[in-house]
Amino acid sequence: MSETAEQLSTFQAELRAWLEENCPQEMRDGRNDETTICWGGKNWNFTSEAQRTWLQRCVTKGYTVPTWPVEYGGAGLTRDEEKVFHAEMARINARYPLQSFGIWMLGPALLHFGTHEQKLHYLPPIARGEVRWCQGYSEPGAGSDLANVQTKCEDKGDHWLVNGQKIWTSYADKADWIFVLVRTDKDAPKHKGISFVLIDMETEGVSTRPIKLISGVSPFCETFFDDVKFPKEQVVGTVNRGWDVAKYLLTHEREMISAAGGSMGTGRPLGAVIADCETGTTDPVLRGDAMRAEVDTLAVELTLERYKDQAEAGGSVGDASAMLKYMGTELNKRRLELLMSAGGSDALEWDDGRAPNWLRTKANSIEGGTSEVMLSILSKRVLGLPG
Repeated sequence: MSETAEQLSTFQAELRAWLEENCPQEMRDGRNDETTICWGGKNWNFTSEAQRTWLQRCVTKGYTVPTWPVEYGGAGLTRDEEKVFHAEMARINARYPLQSFGIWMLGPALLHFGTHEQKLHYLPPIARGEVRWCQGYSEPGAGSDLANVQTKCEDKGDHWLVNGQKIWTSYADKADWIFVLVRTDKDAPKHKGISFVLIDMETEGVSTRPIKLISGVSPFCETFFDDVKFPKEQVVGTVNRGWDVAKYLLTHEREMISAAGGSMGTGRPLGAVIADCETGTTDPVLRGDAMRAEVDTLAVELTLERYKDQAEAGGSVGDASAMLKYMGTELNKRRLELLMSAGGSDALEWDDGRAPNWLRTKANSIEGGTSEVMLSILSKRVLGLPG
């Protein structure tokens, strides 16, 4: 049920007062990049005492996952309250206290498909930042055609046995657990014989190997499963119906990528960032490109909010998530291209960070589904164009 304007006003006032009192000043720079994000997990090292304090205070209020039910570690906020929450966070330029694949992807899938016992077991540690998850989807022979996964999962009576390989597994070398698509029925049509399972990365037989990219660093890894045993209760949803879970999770992953496209990770507008660069805003062409990027960013952000409202009302983002993912990807690439152009020769300095970040954006066109696949989904399933 929607709140009245008076109820929302009261919530906003209380939230604003809490943020002013509890958000450390160091956490009010709006930064959202690899050097500032708190990923959590058993082996996480806080970058500062302020980061630790901010996480602990938000965990107490359920603000790491504000819309999750209270019993699973959230604050139980409604959609309208969530909008107020994000607006108030933005008002003081606050960093988000915790970010993770557990929050963005696995959490929504568990809330939708998991049993009550699975939700109670897995969700609160995600909300508290105690467990870091990675995603085991793509394989050497199953990238764009994800339903072609061949990692084999055999029923051994009292447990499952997994053998196979995943690739482009982001942060697998730092994760505590992995959610994995495996083939549990090799004779079924490829979309049917897949299951969605959860595996502890410390399980015997699980190993990872980082993949170095042109940027010099990479979150990507190869992940190997060699006779890996895990309990039966670590299957989410119905056995052989994991594709249903996978598709649902992908919509949230694509929303997450699209949202990332609207942020420079600096907490500042693109125009303000460019103004500090060598070329700055003196170049009229660059200034015009920056303005177009800002307008497009606002359009994507508003479109994402509209689809969230639609989902809250009982609808579904569905295949339209492909549009959000594609636009977010292209925006992020455009923004980094503009920063490189504005920086001139200074932007080529490796330690400056712009060049590695620019190179990293090239992976945006692949992760979460390639741009070509997103356009194909839009043309066939959204616009209804002939194949």
